[in-house]
Amino acid sequence: MFRAAHQVLLEKKSRGVIDVYFLGDSITRRWQGTDYPEHKKNWDRNFHGWNAADFGWGGDTTQNVLWRLKHGELEGVNPKVVVLLIGTNNVGSGPPPGEEDARVADVLQGIRAVLDVIRQQAPGAKIILMGITPRNDGGKVTAMSTIDAINARIAQFADGQTIIYVNINDKLADGDGKLFAGVTEDGLHLSVAGYQIWADALKPLLTAWLGPPTAVDHSPPASGIPN
Repeated sequence: MFRAAHQVLLEKKSRGVIDVYFLGDSITRRWQGTDYPEHKKNWDRNFHGWNAADFGWGGDTTQNVLWRLKHGELEGVNPKVVVLLIGTNNVGSGPPPGEEDARVADVLQGIRAVLDVIRQQAPGAKIILMGITPRNDGGKVTAMSTIDAINARIAQFADGQTIIYVNINDKLADGDGKLFAGVTEDGLHLSVAGYQIWADALKPLLTAWLGPPTAVDHSPPASGIPN
């Protein structure tokens, strides 16, 4: 499935104009997936006219995203903005006792490597680096100390000019990481209301950099699970 998805995304990148390139795992993918029609409607309402395209894929770790970039998904696209949200699957339900530092270091290394490849392949793009969102899958808050530790460190990757760090967790969850009612569908993936919170954080930046959205959009068509 991973390689089949990669082929879909390789083809997708050449089927239109991409000014805003979303990259990540299933949290990103579901926003414009054809198999999530209500989520896609929300995407269209928020990003139509900015030539935005979604290159998230389900189950991806930082290593998977890095492989995809190194095998052509961003090559030649030349987006003006890249929105990156990865690391959730590396964190998982949290590291075993005594291994948190190693897990944090692994995720930081992966995100840094992805940022470096984006900078190499899209040197003119501004990068919006998203903080990892809380996990309440399984019915309880999981891995929040690890997520907080990673987010505190990746915030330091931002320079305020070419890399902008955006963390929406205070709008998704309380101080303990317990997600507010209605912002996710399963304690992990965002609901339409959760995606709207994300969009509201992104649109002022996109407007400042790209101007207001235009009436016509030239982005590639949305994609779904390959047959």
